[in-house]
Amino acid sequence: MPLKLSTDPIKYSIHAWSSHSASYHPQNILVNNPQDQSSRWSSGSNNQQQYITIKLDRMSVAREYRIAIMESETITFGKYHKVHVCNLKEFKVYGGLTPDNMIELLHSGLRNDSEPETFSLKFKANGVIFPCQYIKIVPWLAWGANFNFSIWYVEVRGTSQGEVVDKLYWDFMNWRENEALRLCLKHFRQRNYLDIFEGLQQRGRVQLEDSLLTELHRHLVINGDFEKAEELISQAAARDLFQDYISDCAYKPVWKKIVPADGPMGERPCMRGGHQMCIDQDAGKIYLFGGWDGSKDLADFWVFDSETRRWTCISQDTKRHGGPGARSCHKICFDPRMKQIYTLGRYVDPEARPNVNLENDFWRFEVASSKWTRISPDTAQENGPQLIYDHQMVVDADRQVLYVFGGRAISPDVSQTIYSGLYAYSIPHNQWREIRTDHNQPDYAVQLKSRIGHSMLLNPHTRELYIFAGQRHKDYLSDFYVYELDTDTVTEVSRDYSKQGGPDAGFTQRATIDTELGEFYVLSGLMKEKNASQETVKNSFWVYSFRKGKWSRVYQNENTGQEYWSRMGEVEPCPRFAHQLVYDGRRRCQYLFGGNPGESGRPGLRLDDFWELWLVRFVFVFAPLLLVYLLMLC
Repeated sequence: MPLKLSTDPIKYSIHAWSSHSASYHPQNILVNNPQDQSSRWSSGSNNQQQYITIKLDRMSVAREYRIAIMESETITFGKYHKVHVCNLKEFKVYGGLTPDNMIELLHSGLRNDSEPETFSLKFKANGVIFPCQYIKIVPWLAWGANFNFSIWYVEVRGTSQGEVVDKLYWDFMNWRENEALRLCLKHFRQRNYLDIFEGLQQRGRVQLEDSLLTELHRHLVINGDFEKAEELISQAAARDLFQDYISDCAYKPVWKKIVPADGPMGERPCMRGGHQMCIDQDAGKIYLFGGWDGSKDLADFWVFDSETRRWTCISQDTKRHGGPGARSCHKICFDPRMKQIYTLGRYVDPEARPNVNLENDFWRFEVASSKWTRISPDTAQENGPQLIYDHQMVVDADRQVLYVFGGRAISPDVSQTIYSGLYAYSIPHNQWREIRTDHNQPDYAVQLKSRIGHSMLLNPHTRELYIFAGQRHKDYLSDFYVYELDTDTVTEVSRDYSKQGGPDAGFTQRATIDTELGEFYVLSGLMKEKNASQETVKNSFWVYSFRKGKWSRVYQNENTGQEYWSRMGEVEPCPRFAHQLVYDGRRRCQYLFGGNPGESGRPGLRLDDFWELWLVRFVFVFAPLLLVYLLMLC
């Protein structure tokens, strides 16, 4: 269990600054006075050499101390009570034990509004937790072109408790000393100062490298024994020691259109968008339910067997078989432990809302018995969400908990825009719990704003939810948050990952996850490119390594012409949105079905094509060249 520590504000003083204009002195950021237009620091220039450095009263580290996971300290920026051209559109925050040796803790920006914003600060370098005593804020860009930078108020929260900080301080100092010794050892061995190398290694009791690498250096560099060196390379391959290198190699996409075993005219789902799919990886079965065919909602329920390559219709109308009615923009998810499928939510057209039931019915399908059970006629009456659509839902099979986040609530008043919050449903206890609402969130914490058309993935190993992209009001989002289930904390990974080599802001993109490989996958939907005012539908497939914090684009095709797709329609899928994507982690294969191609001349057109996507890495190792390369490294 984690040891909770106090998270009071940490007192600080102004240590240094680049400049200030008029009476807008750096001392003003110590006081939160949003009504006073002069209560701010304002730089004397708008170049990127401006900064302000604060000194904490004592060293600070993460807010929560435990062995496995640390929650970062936070920095909060207060604002003027109105929008202001001098607010920071982009900035960086650095931290360290001294003002002369700092690392980057944050690169983000403020929204140009009156709401205070809280950010998580980086607290690890090379896997080691480091304490901070100095924090440097470097403005990069103001909201108004050619305006000086202004900071109205800054508050830092973290742990400054002596016993915790002192332990982490000495852990960090010991790590730094060991790293310095290892660098010296590497230098002396490369220069062939072996007497100094051996003496320092014995006295310092520091291991330079894995023993296998030491053996490789001895056989290859000292003895010139290439056969022994090749044996060691084979041993390294058997121990999967090249896996990190392989994981850095680029993926190549291989699309294959699936033609069901029954032939082109066999039984299969019709054209649709806004449908839902889930997968039973153990059985190799993909389930598809509902959707919109361009004129009406659907209530059919299908299963695809990946071994026999055959679709089977479980029900043409689930309502007639005691199940939910026709729907689209709902969500389903599969519980691999209990072999059950859950479905929640649906879209109701604004014109139809006065005449239809707006209760949020909640259903479960038992795979073994092919039986539907209505868990609740209306979850809103049981502390659950209202009727919602374009939300996200995942199941924690180990803890038997469903998590539902976001989506837009449907009410008779179509002018209202109500976003649903974060909910947890305990399957054994049949009990809903509202974790966070859209407007009522913890103070001095990263705010998790609700949205629609986003992605949410569960990492059961780290017990985290990954939430990113989507749409809020008229804004397409490219932000990325991590929610820790056990600590009820949110970390902002990125305010705009499109600026960090990731995809453009998107809506209805589809995402899947492979926790063994430590990465998730995103297939684009409606996108809004940088500096563009209109949405586009284009094919792009991205991989994010949450171990390395890195985006990689695997595939992109921006062709929209009919001539191109008449030739390539059997080779790769055309661009679309409102499609569905599921992932078979055992076979490492993605499955794509249907969607809306977004053709302006045919708004009712939907797709019924079915694809599988394999991501492959071509890694060629030529042994003699590898040995020469290793010789250079040694």
